[in-house]
Amino acid sequence: MKNGTHPKVWVDVSTSALRTNVRSIQTRVKPAKIMAVVKSNAYGHGMAGVAKSVSMSADWFGVDSIDEALILRKNGIKKPILILGFIPLARIGACAKHGFSFAVYNTETLKAISKIKAKKSAFKIHLKIETGTTRQGLNGSALDDFVRRALKIPSIEIEGAYTHYANIEDTTDPAYAMNQLKRFKAELARIRKIGVEPSVLHTACSAAAILYPDTHFNMVRLGISLYGHWSSKETQAVAGQKKRKVELVPALTWKTIVAQVKDVPKGAHVSYGLTEKVSRPSKLAVLPVGYWDGLDRGLSSVGEVLIGGRRCKIMGRICMNMTVVDVTDVRSVKSGDEAVLIGRQGREAISAESVASKIGTIQYEVLTRINPLIERRMVK
Repeated sequence: MKNGTHPKVWVDVSTSALRTNVRSIQTRVKPAKIMAVVKSNAYGHGMAGVAKSVSMSADWFGVDSIDEALILRKNGIKKPILILGFIPLARIGACAKHGFSFAVYNTETLKAISKIKAKKSAFKIHLKIETGTTRQGLNGSALDDFVRRALKIPSIEIEGAYTHYANIEDTTDPAYAMNQLKRFKAELARIRKIGVEPSVLHTACSAAAILYPDTHFNMVRLGISLYGHWSSKETQAVAGQKKRKVELVPALTWKTIVAQVKDVPKGAHVSYGLTEKVSRPSKLAVLPVGYWDGLDRGLSSVGEVLIGGRRCKIMGRICMNMTVVDVTDVRSVKSGDEAVLIGRQGREAISAESVASKIGTIQYEVLTRINPLIERRMVK
């Protein structure tokens, strides 16, 4: 990429890595279908680009909102889309208009649907069953009552049923998750007695899809693994113990360029608050990226970037739009040189997981908080 042909901060997303990740999971979960979860700007990777890249392999797409679903349709995605998050009641009608499936778990949604003139089975709903995560969802008699109400509305088709595991990623003990699975099956039996047999059943997130075949049913939801990341160290460890061979290739590289290089004397303070000063005569590089872009301020004085294939320490506080790094030990650094915030450069790599560990969070947050206004470029 030549100087002047790219913005000051951008993200490269490897389409070959995305496809490798999908294929790797598909071989393990067949004949179950694959839902590519592309909510929250595809976990920071760029929703439209990711969806187009895996559209030949994925059977369904999962999003959080109706706005995300509409973006997929506008970008030519014709496969089924499930809206997993909340839909304002005033916009429920658009689900039938555009053929979106959506999660339901409150009676207000049923009331709103009953007031809309629509064809039979125009509203395709997925029952969110509460099994122990204590978020969205229904169970027991409340689920029975809900299903009976839904059956009285001709425009509703109960297309699917699903649940979500609370503790299947961050542990090597699957006991709680397996109890949730047992509860899910029990709730399915309840609604079957009422006469409902959903055609699409899904409980497995990435970790469950890799580790526990009993969770697959006829569809799995690929989230973090789609993007080449393990759900957690525990998930990766259990996969090793169970000899579940899965190839996951991180798809995202986050880049910026060097804006200025300057020599400073020993003892010079760097950035706001005088929180750090150089301990030797140093060469510093100013990068045009900051916490507005998603480079967490918690990485101040502890984070690193890659320049010239070398690790360069972040010096002092990360600013809103600028960050200073130490390039004293990097040869021939100049304005316009590429810097990698997450990803590989030469033999070195900075992972989303390593960044997350430095600021006390998870890779999901690091990736999804990359500013969505930053350009995502789909590369091979």
